[in-house]
Amino acid sequence: MRVLVVEDDDGIAQGLKAHLRQQGWAVDVTDGVAGAWAALRAEPFDLVLLDLGLADGDGAQVLRQLRAAPEGRLPAPGTPVLIMTARDQVASRIAGLDMGADDYVTKPFDPGELAARMRALVRRAAGRAQATLQVGDLQIDPAARTVQRAGLPLELSAREFGVLLALAEARPRVLSRAQIEARLYSWDNALDSNAIEVHVHHLRRKLGDGVIRTLRGVGYFVPENLPGDRP
Repeated sequence: MRVLVVEDDDGIAQGLKAHLRQQGWAVDVTDGVAGAWAALRAEPFDLVLLDLGLADGDGAQVLRQLRAAPEGRLPAPGTPVLIMTARDQVASRIAGLDMGADDYVTKPFDPGELAARMRALVRRAAGRAQATLQVGDLQIDPAARTVQRAGLPLELSAREFGVLLALAEARPRVLSRAQIEARLYSWDNALDSNAIEVHVHHLRRKLGDGVIRTLRGVGYFVPENLPGDRP
């Protein structure tokens, strides 16, 4: 999953970046309104962490522009936004939520609580109530970043888990290689041209050929009605 952190305090921004990367997020950071808007127009994000007091303006401007954007192209107007700010007055929280924010935390905040709120927002945006995903006889836990098959743990690398999670959340839609890369890699990640193909190859060795399928010339998908799916 990929998050855009909009924060002009470099210490907070870098601390968040390090913590969230440990949680498995691909993290991009920008420090102002102009940079945030440019990023949102260029890349799809699963979530935006938005500070309000920015060096070149108010983060509320980013939120208003995002929610007013047309459907069907970037920036995606429905992208979940979590405001993080030192403005702790009730009126500020109400205003932020009424502008279209999905959640609101005040500084200082607990990193673990922030990560849990982020997972909840992404889960809600996907229309999913459960904390885990069931794919055939696989149970995928995005919080713990674990996969079990019929109750037994499977050993996946961080990237393999990311690819599987992206395809499971999109199921049964086809994701292109570029779409998967956009979910997993931030701007400063070095990326081999065949990285996704390699991860899919390793996943198939561990999961079997039936879980991840290829639509030639388009991309990869997880089909519906795998053995073990609940009716």
